[in-house]
Amino acid sequence: MDSLLEHGHVDLVVRAAAERGDWFCAQGAVRALQAKGERERAWEVMKPFTETGWLPAVSVGADVLLAWGRVEEALTLTRPVGEVVPTGACEVYAETLVKCGRADEAITFLEPRLRDRWTMRCLVAMTQGQGRDARVLELLVPLADEARHDQAQGGSHPFWEALDLQAEVLERSGRAEEAIRVLGDDVAEHRYGPRNTVQSYAQLLARHGRVEQLQQAVTGGHAREALRPLTKAFTAAGRAQDAEEILRRHIATAEYPGNEQWFLIEFLIEQRRFEEAIAVGRRTFEDPWESPLQGVVFLLAENGLHDRALQLLDECSPEFVAERGDWVPSNRWWLMGELGRCREAITQIEATPERDAEERACTIAGLMAQDSRLDEAISLLAKHPGDRATTDRAHLLARQNRPLEALAAIPDIAAQREKQEQRWGPRTGWTVDAQNYDGGSSEEDHEGHAEDPPF
Repeated sequence: MDSLLEHGHVDLVVRAAAERGDWFCAQGAVRALQAKGERERAWEVMKPFTETGWLPAVSVGADVLLAWGRVEEALTLTRPVGEVVPTGACEVYAETLVKCGRADEAITFLEPRLRDRWTMRCLVAMTQGQGRDARVLELLVPLADEARHDQAQGGSHPFWEALDLQAEVLERSGRAEEAIRVLGDDVAEHRYGPRNTVQSYAQLLARHGRVEQLQQAVTGGHAREALRPLTKAFTAAGRAQDAEEILRRHIATAEYPGNEQWFLIEFLIEQRRFEEAIAVGRRTFEDPWESPLQGVVFLLAENGLHDRALQLLDECSPEFVAERGDWVPSNRWWLMGELGRCREAITQIEATPERDAEERACTIAGLMAQDSRLDEAISLLAKHPGDRATTDRAHLLARQNRPLEALAAIPDIAAQREKQEQRWGPRTGWTVDAQNYDGGSSEEDHEGHAEDPPF
């Protein structure tokens, strides 16, 4: 879909959304149509998806209606109805109210539902920049104090996140000193939630240049969380030498210096001291458990040093590659492609028949495409029916301005689901983030949100 839109095939994506019932095509089509000011057409694309009641579609549909000026219809679309309200539906409605300029109504609507940490997070996010921070704090502080009390008694509390959220709202309302004091007290009293309060505190200190307090956190047993924010604060203050000194000191004294070593490598590369960064990591490049080599290779490549990155991989011992470096060959071929050595890389891949056939085909096809051999790449991928080869082939067809073939290459939704069920069994319990669904997924996104799309 992205490739088709990139090459200007909006009408085809619109048609695919309607004919194939494809959510990704619908999202992409709406985004493209909105950018062109075609709001009525965007709504025509999204409306069938909203009628299923699936929250991500309802949320996007409301945005289309709001952009079109149809405010009451957007509110009607998102307003929860019935005795059983899907998780996330209240938040979608509240966010729509805020987008309509009715922040006070949104806060009032969520107030009786705040004993849910997802709703707390939604409240804080949706009121950003709305001038309602004092009201938000009135609601958050009692929950935060309740969590503090329970944690002081040695128990856990479902509202632990209110601690971080309270500090966040204080900071954004111009009360950074108070935010630092409140969160600092929580850290001192070991009031932590599943998300590390110390990390939030360290980042807060770094944003406000509190180097001395960060140093205290580092030396007070919180080096893991505070060391990187401290080095960034030093660098921002023009004290790069101090940042380097504290990193090297901690590497020298740490029982397990892997984290600190990586922080120093990153720091030196940011300073464009590439050879020094390599020297820091070299002694552990072939460590079986904590090798920083792959990270160093990527950072060098990001800085345009593909040849130096390739040289490091070429220096790996056969034993390391055999035991722990199974990623080395694929990274070598990628770097060779970036250096214009596509044909040489292809020859090497063809000499490794033991690798997975589809993986080999996709890698070779990618190098062929880099080498302007699109027809050969497409023909090679057509011989492999796997998901990756199919997707790669569709991308190349779109790039070659063959949009109908590109779309036809991708199985429709029913075929995709049938294939997944054959492989993994029926899907149950999979959920998505109702507010921020973008086609990706994470453990947190799946926590009590809308059900799997019904299309």
